[in-house]
Amino acid sequence: MLTQSPLITGAGLGFRRELIPDLNAALQEGWPAAVAFFELAPENWLGMGGRSAKDLRAFTERFPFVCHGLSLDLGGPSPLDEALLHRTRRFMHEHGISLHTEHLSWCGDDGHLYDLLPIPLTGDAVHWVAARIRRAQDILEMRIGIENASYYVAPPGAEMSEPEFIRAVIEEADCLLHLDVNNVYVNSRNFGFDPVDFMAALPLERTCYLHMAGHYVEPDGVLVDTHGANVIDPVWHLLDAAYARVGPLPTCLERDFNIPPLAELVNEVGRIAAAQVRFARPAERAA
Repeated sequence: MLTQSPLITGAGLGFRRELIPDLNAALQEGWPAAVAFFELAPENWLGMGGRSAKDLRAFTERFPFVCHGLSLDLGGPSPLDEALLHRTRRFMHEHGISLHTEHLSWCGDDGHLYDLLPIPLTGDAVHWVAARIRRAQDILEMRIGIENASYYVAPPGAEMSEPEFIRAVIEEADCLLHLDVNNVYVNSRNFGFDPVDFMAALPLERTCYLHMAGHYVEPDGVLVDTHGANVIDPVWHLLDAAYARVGPLPTCLERDFNIPPLAELVNEVGRIAAAQVRFARPAERAA
């Protein structure tokens, strides 16, 4: 039986080993109210023992967590990694994690490619990816969210727009949408489209989860989705546009390198939380 509703609310932060000492200190000195949950990549924690396993357990016992996968390779040509999915399901059960999301991309061939590559926007690709998502959901026993990915070369032979492709995959797979706001912005700048119009064309009624992040601007003006900088104002404005359409759904701040002090990250998570309050219904705002 597939489950659907994640038990996650509010604003969250990526769970990084580098942050654990500061997070432990915050537990003792006063927890920042803005941080309501954490996100992790299961591949980085599966089978982990020792101190790392104890550190993780200490936080999964106190806070909700989300799994955001890096290597499921939903669009790739290789067989779906069902062993990874079974391990992930056990890990999620062990830690009480109720939501899993993954990139709508491909990242493997004979081995892991260590990059997230765009999927051709074709009908055949819709059927291929949707079948793999359905199988992943059957193994995980829950609906998963698929994330709109950033990309830097558009595959040839497109038979539909990217929002049409995402909608077709989600409808055929009967899965959910993980809306990455920064990815929409990065792609809009690199490929010259309106990010609000793009977002409006997505199946936003299926949204379960959102991402916010920073990016890097190359000298030639190309934007690279690095998760290594602060979120910029246009991306904050785009988050407001997203909340105006989908409501203040759970939203995570991603920061994967150039990690600043925890207080600086908490300020950005707090800005997400403040936006959620602005767009909450009156009863939610009172709560």
